[in-house]
Amino acid sequence: MVDQSQGRDIPSKKKRYFRMVIVLSVIILLNVAGTWLGHLVNFQLFPRHDAMLHSFLMVSIVLYILLMATPFMPGIEVGLAVMLLLGSKSALLIYLCTLVALSVSYLVGKFFPLPHVQKLLKWLYMERASELVSQLEPLDQTARLSLLYEKAPTKIAPFLLNHRYATIAVVLNLPGNALIGGGGGIGLVVGMSQLIPFYKFFLVVSVAVAPVPLCLYLQGL
Repeated sequence: MVDQSQGRDIPSKKKRYFRMVIVLSVIILLNVAGTWLGHLVNFQLFPRHDAMLHSFLMVSIVLYILLMATPFMPGIEVGLAVMLLLGSKSALLIYLCTLVALSVSYLVGKFFPLPHVQKLLKWLYMERASELVSQLEPLDQTARLSLLYEKAPTKIAPFLLNHRYATIAVVLNLPGNALIGGGGGIGLVVGMSQLIPFYKFFLVVSVAVAPVPLCLYLQGL
């Protein structure tokens, strides 16, 4: 009986790994596509295109917001291209666009149907995570926090929950955070969790993403 049970488990593990590889491949593809778009915009905004500079600038700003709001997309590449073109004067513009992008990702996550997330987790054979999402769905913020404290598998999770505002600020500034979802992925997950109201998320993000644009602006004075 044990052997038969193990035999049935092997295909499930293979399917799980195969589906995880598919998801990882999509993530890598998104990341590469975002980087390519960033380099493309950087080239197109070269000063020799003065006649079309305004149009390309508007396109790059919209593209930056879309990339920043999309999980696993390195939108910062486009932002840097704009800042290199316009100099320190564009720091405020990029800062405001970043706030818009992260706000969009949060709101998309907030109104995204959790049953779809549950189905994705089941498709990946992540039954415990799927069950947890199912339990969280009907709860309010306080009840969700209580359940997460109860279900947290390690001591690290409660620490992160207790310091969730600082955690968001730190993760947003991690180098290479596109590999863990980027700003768009972070905003999406925070919105889905509904552990932080929008105005508090906006305040945290406003402070967290300010240092780099502020430094660039001060260097140009």
